Amino acid sequence: MIDFWNQRYATEAYAYGEQPNAFFKEQIQQLKPGVILLPCEGEGRNAVYAAKLGWETFAFDQSSEGRKKALRLAEKHAVTIHYVLNTFEDLPYAPKQFDAIALIFAHFPSALKATYFGQLHPLLKAGGTVIFEGFSKQHLRYNLKNEKAGGPKDADMLYSAEEIKTLFSGYAIQKLAEEEIVLNEGLFHVGEASVVRFVGQKTNDTGSCRHNANL
Repeated sequence: MIDFWNQRYATEAYAYGEQPNAFFKEQIQQLKPGVILLPCEGEGRNAVYAAKLGWETFAFDQSSEGRKKALRLAEKHAVTIHYVLNTFEDLPYAPKQFDAIALIFAHFPSALKATYFGQLHPLLKAGGTVIFEGFSKQHLRYNLKNEKAGGPKDADMLYSAEEIKTLFSGYAIQKLAEEEIVLNEGLFHVGEASVVRFVGQKTNDTGSCRHNANL
């Protein structure tokens, strides 16, 4: 998959555009700037936007081409982002380091979702916020009609609202919904789509995302 993403990001144009994801933009504007982490950040559009709002911004991804373009975008907007090449297996962050974590179109096989999301939980302060948007299991019908709608073609890597509720069981839900939207993000997120949107607040330091490889 690293080769796939490096190839996708190797072009001059930004695969998913230079503007932030609309849901992320809407939600991050409502929070007081602090320290934020963006996993699977690709070409950096959301990280750069957060930095422009005054957030100390950390991001990681496996794609070296994505990182290059993210740093170029940050330079274009005269902001700093702390972007490393990394995987979920060895995260270089401290417990309670972040005031917010944003997962925007971060898709994994179901056997890994709980493990990966669970690894993020200790990094978030009590009272911290998770912002999540991912393609729903209903999105397959849009993807089949229009490849540019984007998203995995494997239902196992897609989400349901109930799954997100279970994965983030240690959070007070502020928003959780499956929604039909129209995407206009660069070259590969264009057209009608079905997404799950979630905003949750970490309720304490003892609750956690559930670790269940059978989700």
